[in-house]
Amino acid sequence: MNEHKGQSALLRSRRFLPLFITQFLGALNDNVVKNALVVLLTFHSASWTTFKPEVLANLAAGIFMLPFFLFSATAGQLADKYDKAKLARLVKLLEIAIVLVAGIGFTLHIIEILFGAIFMLGLHATLFGPIKYAILPQHLHDNELIGGNALIEAGTFVAILLGTLLGGLLAGFAEASGIITLTGLVIAIGGYLASRAIPTAPPPDAALRINRNFVGETWRTLQLPRGNRAIFLSILGISWFWLYGALFLAQFPAYTRNVLGGGESAVTLLLATFTIGIGIGSLLCERLSAGRVELGLVPFGSIGLTLFGLDLAYASPSASELTTPLGAIALLMQPNIWRILADLVLLGTFGGFFIVPLYALVQQRSEASHRARIIASNNIYNALFMVAGALAAAGMLGNGLTIPALFATAALCNAAVALFIYGLLPEFLTRFIAWIVTKKIAPI
Repeated sequence: MNEHKGQSALLRSRRFLPLFITQFLGALNDNVVKNALVVLLTFHSASWTTFKPEVLANLAAGIFMLPFFLFSATAGQLADKYDKAKLARLVKLLEIAIVLVAGIGFTLHIIEILFGAIFMLGLHATLFGPIKYAILPQHLHDNELIGGNALIEAGTFVAILLGTLLGGLLAGFAEASGIITLTGLVIAIGGYLASRAIPTAPPPDAALRINRNFVGETWRTLQLPRGNRAIFLSILGISWFWLYGALFLAQFPAYTRNVLGGGESAVTLLLATFTIGIGIGSLLCERLSAGRVELGLVPFGSIGLTLFGLDLAYASPSASELTTPLGAIALLMQPNIWRILADLVLLGTFGGFFIVPLYALVQQRSEASHRARIIASNNIYNALFMVAGALAAAGMLGNGLTIPALFATAALCNAAVALFIYGLLPEFLTRFIAWIVTKKIAPI
């Protein structure tokens, strides 16, 4: 049994640090380029295209998600057949090429090229997903899986936040096209250099034949985890979390403006608060798990997701009466805002408790020969759930439901989903009770 040394030791280890930096910079770059494009189209779309900015923003989000449906199955096959470290380097080279394509689109103001770059960024994320999650069990010991996943999740959300902020900032410069392209290239090259230090990860199934029929392979990949109830229900739990979190995040702009009376900087405040919560919860997972995959944290997380989702709905005013949007500082002076921010940070924290052990369970219990394809299946289910959640939210809001009421509805659905999953797999509840009784806190 390997001694548990905590997350700080992982961040000093060549088994983990290069992968962490590679994935962090990749997520950062995806969001820098994507958000810079959305901001530019929002304020300058008239000179680029006749489409409305809000239509273009949703189109960009949809185009980015499309490769997850089309190519996740193929990405899983590649990661099972070839050395994942070598694949990571090839994906990073692809990222450099994508930034160059985006730079051409930014410079020439050709919307088709830019949306092509957005599609390729989605492909980049699709290809790298099975690599980063399937490689962890090859390089980390069992008692390091929770810590590794916690750092990956925390790093990903921080990268999304920083990329969103940086993309918006760069889009505001007079020479935005060149600055965005240069920044994207620097980040992409940094990711490639980091990927070169990832230790080799021999393929578990080098004899695997790649199925070129990606539609049929996608269907097959979706069926793959159904043979193991614990893995399949964990994937459904992960996908539900992404639906739940994406539903909340998607409402932040309208919620901030129409309910809280805040402006753009106030939206950033809410996004940062939620992201910090995810980071806190993810990192605390490792300490509360004492170095093992502690499934008892999953029900604990679902309880918090429900309670603080309901409290956020209850604490929210019905609608803002302000005519001038408040900045982040002014919003902090408003009564009850600190309770709302506390709800958001705790939603994120309990979300971390919920999702990190589920990722670790999927990695630990999947057969090595097709682990990457299981991860690919998870990615497809995630995308399906997020699209379904967005459509459901749009339908409810379109029929007159208020945003706080939508939050309350989602929180109650979260409780129902949790009870359904725990009813099918009582192991989660029994481990939760055992964890409450015997829990130990691991060293940092």
